[in-house]
Amino acid sequence: MGVRKKQMAERIKAEKKQIAFAKLNNCPTSPRKMRLVADLVRGVQVEKALAILKFNSKEASRKLEKLLLSAIANWQSKNEDASIEDADLFIKEIRVDSGAMLKRLRPAPQGRAHRIRKRSNHVTLVLDSNNNVQS
Repeated sequence: MGVRKKQMAERIKAEKKQIAFAKLNNCPTSPRKMRLVADLVRGVQVEKALAILKFNSKEASRKLEKLLLSAIANWQSKNEDASIEDADLFIKEIRVDSGAMLKRLRPAPQGRAHRIRKRSNHVTLVLDSNNNVQS
């Protein structure tokens, strides 16, 4: 392996150390309801995002708050020597994708049936550091 390739690999490794993510799969909320809350915290500092989610009345905000705390814990496990306050973490990316759909039938008048779709979603949350803390 050449010197240039080693330098690139080390730089990429250092950049990946700043990034932490958490995933929430098969959350039994419709993706549309979850996106309403996710749009509130996209690109926001972690402390501010936690405050927004804590005082939001929607059920989806409780689940996203727990997911954000998980992502922060994942970042801490990658960077044991760095502190969260110095790192200046923010939500780089939050993506809500639709998950599996449970299909049910509801009786309708005159012998017909209406299909009920119980939706679920997958949420991916990525944290990044504003300033590059070297360890």
